Amino acid sequence: MTEIYPSADTRIPLGDSGISVAPLGWGMWRFSGADRRDAERRIAAALEIGCTLFDTADIYGFGGPGGFGAAEALLGEVLAVNPGLRARMVLATKAGIRPPLPYDSGAAHLIAACEASLRRLGVESIDLFQIHRPDLLAHPAEVAGALAQLRTAGKIRAAGVSNHSAAQVEALRAHLPFELASVQPEFSPLCIGPLSDGVLDQALQRRLAVLAWSPLGQGRLGSDAQPGDARAAEVAGALDAIAAAAGVTRAAVAYAWIMRHPARPIPLIGSQNPQRIREAAAAYSLRLGREDWYRILVAARGAPMP
Repeated sequence: MTEIYPSADTRIPLGDSGISVAPLGWGMWRFSGADRRDAERRIAAALEIGCTLFDTADIYGFGGPGGFGAAEALLGEVLAVNPGLRARMVLATKAGIRPPLPYDSGAAHLIAACEASLRRLGVESIDLFQIHRPDLLAHPAEVAGALAQLRTAGKIRAAGVSNHSAAQVEALRAHLPFELASVQPEFSPLCIGPLSDGVLDQALQRRLAVLAWSPLGQGRLGSDAQPGDARAAEVAGALDAIAAAAGVTRAAVAYAWIMRHPARPIPLIGSQNPQRIREAAAAYSLRLGREDWYRILVAARGAPMP
């Protein structure tokens, strides 16, 4: 098996959906609240470094000035003025969080939520529709039925899940008439659970794409961030040593560390700063060997490997 060193030209399949994306994606959790011109600049920066996957959710914007759906609505505004952008994007969104419940993956809600997302985005189909968090009161058969109905109607091309355990993924798969395309766990050098909780192993087994949210540990590993605890400082130090030798940012090393795993996780860049977005492309130039990769993992664990 060859080493995993993706480039901007590499394409990672979303399961067996027929859709493939670049190894770096862009997350739009903090996208709302900008004006259209600013939003266009952010999107342009992501496209400039080769991002093809644009990940949003109906909940993004909730609690801010735009409210529920604001991030999708802003993206829809940009697409309406720049219709040629749609063909350059693999558009992913999520549903299933419904304040103040907090979760609802019942069939009626998922179908209504998807239709509302389509209206806000101003598109005819969503490329990847994901269940945002598991609803413990929704039977997997009901969730699967809603996803199948949306896919048959052409409203979505593929389906995935976010923040689901490996067991929850298997429960949903048992009722789906097609394969899931993706899983979206939190994964970073500060959140290493997917390495041992079965999520990445399952992705390899089932050929699921892995979308890594918060790849900089909720900003604590950002290039200018000052880690607030001893473990984060240790991880930042390990990243900084490699960054200094390679002449790249700490964030670029964190992205490269994530992409180095054989499941080929796709870091979702969370920055809304065009310069920071562009700097992420340096991750493609890094060749993290096993020694460097495990050195970062040891710092993340706070203990030597067993």
